[in-house]
Amino acid sequence: MKKLYAALFLVTFTISAWAQLKSPSEFIPNYGKQISYYHEVENYFDYLTENSALIKKQKYGMTNEQRDLSLYFISSTENLKNLEQIRINNLASIGLSDSQPAAVNDKIIVWLSFNVHGNEFAGTESAMTVAYELLNPSNETTKQWLQNTIVILDPCINPDGYSRYGNWLREISGKKTHPGLYDREHMEVWPGGRYNHYLFDLNRDWAWQTQIESQQRIKMYNQWMPQVHTDVHEMSYNSPYFFPPAAEPLHEFIEQYQKDFHNELGKNISQKFDKQNWMYNTRERFDLFYPSYGDTYPTYNGAVGLTLEQGGIGAGREVTMENGVNVTIKDRLTHHATAVLTVVESAAAKREILLKGFRDFHVNSRKKAKGIYNTYVLKSNPKLEQLTELLKKNDIEFSYADASAGASGFHYQNKKNESFKIEPNDLIIKADQPRSVLAQVLFEPNQKLNDSLSYDITAWALPLAYGIEGYAVKNNLSVKTKAKIETAEKTVPASVYAFYVPWNNRVSVQVLSALHQADIKVRSAMKKAVFGELTVESGGLIISRADNPKLADFEKTVSNIVKVKTDYTFITTGFSTNSKDIGSENFKLLKAPKVLMLSGKGIVSTEFGANWFYFDETISYPISIVEVSNLNRVKLYNYNTLILSDGTYDLSEDQKKEIDGWIKNGGKVIAMSNAISLFEDREGYALSLFASKEDKEKSEKEQKELELKKRFLDFEGIERRGISGSIPGAIIENKLDKTYPLAFGLGNSYFSLKSNERSYSLLKNAINAVYIPKEYISYGFVGNDIKKKLNETVSFAVEKRGDGNVIYMMDNPLFRGFWENGILLFSNSLFLVH
Repeated sequence: MKKLYAALFLVTFTISAWAQLKSPSEFIPNYGKQISYYHEVENYFDYLTENSALIKKQKYGMTNEQRDLSLYFISSTENLKNLEQIRINNLASIGLSDSQPAAVNDKIIVWLSFNVHGNEFAGTESAMTVAYELLNPSNETTKQWLQNTIVILDPCINPDGYSRYGNWLREISGKKTHPGLYDREHMEVWPGGRYNHYLFDLNRDWAWQTQIESQQRIKMYNQWMPQVHTDVHEMSYNSPYFFPPAAEPLHEFIEQYQKDFHNELGKNISQKFDKQNWMYNTRERFDLFYPSYGDTYPTYNGAVGLTLEQGGIGAGREVTMENGVNVTIKDRLTHHATAVLTVVESAAAKREILLKGFRDFHVNSRKKAKGIYNTYVLKSNPKLEQLTELLKKNDIEFSYADASAGASGFHYQNKKNESFKIEPNDLIIKADQPRSVLAQVLFEPNQKLNDSLSYDITAWALPLAYGIEGYAVKNNLSVKTKAKIETAEKTVPASVYAFYVPWNNRVSVQVLSALHQADIKVRSAMKKAVFGELTVESGGLIISRADNPKLADFEKTVSNIVKVKTDYTFITTGFSTNSKDIGSENFKLLKAPKVLMLSGKGIVSTEFGANWFYFDETISYPISIVEVSNLNRVKLYNYNTLILSDGTYDLSEDQKKEIDGWIKNGGKVIAMSNAISLFEDREGYALSLFASKEDKEKSEKEQKELELKKRFLDFEGIERRGISGSIPGAIIENKLDKTYPLAFGLGNSYFSLKSNERSYSLLKNAINAVYIPKEYISYGFVGNDIKKKLNETVSFAVEKRGDGNVIYMMDNPLFRGFWENGILLFSNSLFLVH
């Protein structure tokens, strides 16, 4: 009897606890008035999980700063019991699982992502209210939605950025808010909380998955494949709320059912906002084109991807908008919660239509390619190693040719249709596969841009990003294929004269990084050298016994480092057959870089972050990072390499002179994007916008004539006229000086991702190693005015000054960490240019 009473008490207590589920404001002190600590957010979701039968937690990873990444599944108790079967059924329905669907009713999966940008914190705050309302025992409406809906809720995609911003705001907050603009509460300090640990913008990393948060999250996403994905953001605090429909350009592969739901959702949210007299806008700014956003990536995977934006960046706890109205944290999170819950409501109401559209999207794209190409062929190249890793992360199927065959197709590098030969080990990607649309979006050479006012870069063709010769073929190819390339394991001889490591991908750089850190001497080939049947290409690394006489067990030590490079080999003699012996001037002894990089106010956070990530994660090489304000405390002569990321540097004349002297005595500066302005038109330096006085005068005259013509133009077209001089992000062909180390390993040409309008004439008294030719090939949007200005301009140049060098980089080759051939170019500047 006592046991029965105990059981009844436990049931009664549990029901009572669920009936009294605490809201966020009851659980977290100052909820809606101050940003919540990340551990408070986690504690609240743990509380919900422990006190409701309608929610399950799944940890899916950790950040660089060791914070948990977690998903919360919210649905009916019956659905949660069958969660795994529902997942498998969903994948099976679109050809992503071999399992046969069991007798489980069709459920719609709605994924809600909050706070990809850490300082847009009202997203995470609203996630708690959304979860509460979905679980609230007294909310019968939401329970109806959950009968056939699985909500997957990620309360914070970017915990490191959220915590960086939150800790700062907490530290500078007083007891009273400061809605006036002139308070530090509205003046976030460098680098800000928007980005993750390495200062990457995670909202632009969905497809590339360079960051650990993206890799872990998208692995989970691809295991679930939701029908709706909502990406919750904030923007400038003066901006009215944004919800779908999205703005143009819309990618041509987007289906009508996806557009229809955008329109339906817009009407539904607007009705809720109208009742509260909340301001909003639709179809402005936020387009659906670039494939690596939180709305486009799901869209190209068949979901209805959408963005929600609340005005709030820079608002702190409270701010006065330009209309005189104050907006608070409570306002911001309430707007978000209303919109997000409407997404769930609308998806539940349109469940059958969305499920049909989602499944048809996948089935139909396999029957017939959405684009004009059915197959993509990339010629055998060591850089395929990195490209296939990207394809695996996105679950895109590929194979390798196992025979030779003739074919014809669009040649990416020449931008022409050509006949070519498929050879064994060429990479084959077919449009006929479960990830058909995403594969085509990433490989289609010419995406149709139906509106040039795009929010982001407009070209990203992977063969050009990776520096691999490629073809897009209209028909299906019948060539024999294999799943992988077999590589024979090497047996290291008992005695090796030298090891040879080809310089042709990022693994080459990782090997050199490890060799330098082990204090092993390395040489690099300036020209092609032939040793019997072995050809050493320019840039190839030579590790000889003669250079390392004190190295214990030379063969074992070196082979343990270089074995990650599958195409390394041995040289049994230093005598070449083309007069390029290992002891000749052709093989230059490399100097290990001692690197200093500046950080701090004025430097573009993401560009600095890309450089930092390169050193820390891509090549694992030591680097000293110093705030610009502390440069006067640094002894430059302890370093031989100075990296200036994109930005504006507030250096005194004495500091500039000190850098000048350091360069003359053997220092190397790598100046990127706007940082090159430190050397522009300075005495003794070659960098100038114009090649001659006449060119400068001609440009100034043209500008004055243009200003006179503009007097007669209307105001309405000012924005569109402005883009004629812009280049938001396009792929530009560059010629290479292949005899110079900056170009080693890049191939026959280099395609740069250009996202700024700066253009410099070919430099005098410098090496124009990478430059744009007169009639260049381009992909993506390039404004008419800037297009002609780019003819015969330099992209990457090296100026010798005394015993040192200045390397000018007009473009950032490490942009967003995904431009693979750019990683090799930057590595050339760091390790090979002396």
